[in-house]
Amino acid sequence: MDMAIRKPMTAPLVSVIIPTMNEEEAIGEVMDQINSALKGMEYEVLVVDTDSKDRTREIAASKGARVIPEPRRGYGRAYKTGFSQAKGKYIATLDADCTYPAGDIPKFVHILETEEVDFISGDRLTKLEKGVMNGKHRMGNWGLKVAMNVIFSMKSADSQTGMWVFRRSVLAKFNLVSDRMALSEEIKIEAYRKCRYREIPIRYTPRVGEVKLNTWKDGKDNLMFLFSKKMGKVSKAKGEIFQV
Repeated sequence: MDMAIRKPMTAPLVSVIIPTMNEEEAIGEVMDQINSALKGMEYEVLVVDTDSKDRTREIAASKGARVIPEPRRGYGRAYKTGFSQAKGKYIATLDADCTYPAGDIPKFVHILETEEVDFISGDRLTKLEKGVMNGKHRMGNWGLKVAMNVIFSMKSADSQTGMWVFRRSVLAKFNLVSDRMALSEEIKIEAYRKCRYREIPIRYTPRVGEVKLNTWKDGKDNLMFLFSKKMGKVSKAKGEIFQV
């Protein structure tokens, strides 16, 4: 069994947040990638686990993660729980399925440290390789991207990506309402409006493990959320503002 990484004596520079549910096939590899990429940095990894029935929690902990049980279901709920627990100056997010390049985190942190940028969103679509995403998912991503850009007067290349690296301090400006998949687009809308936002192309790779996304249902829910947010039917009172 791998020894857990040493807990930083001071506040970490980076908090990496990973939502999980039954990800034993890939979480170990994701943790290895993070530990290799961030070696030499002060960092923490927060695995927010939604009632996994497999060895996800055990494997993540053995690789040095702090596992946070979250009984409430939802992708967005897991991230908001992680945000409330994170201690780093910067937050990075990844999925637990080896799709996102953990090796890019130090590069993005360097940009945040040296340039006038607050929030970096990893753009999967600009350089998407053939065969990585099926036609149905490509169409859904394209449609949601166009919808978000039109409804909110944005110029986003990828509205649904789940890799973001940003200053934890900007969370205090955001009103995050969604507890579901729509958080991915909502956090970009908030960042685009309220801080210095940039998209950077990343290499997106095939998923390891079971696919949990319901393309049509999640796509419809995300589209309806965009209209609801634009019309003010999701209010600040219902959202979550983070004290940092």
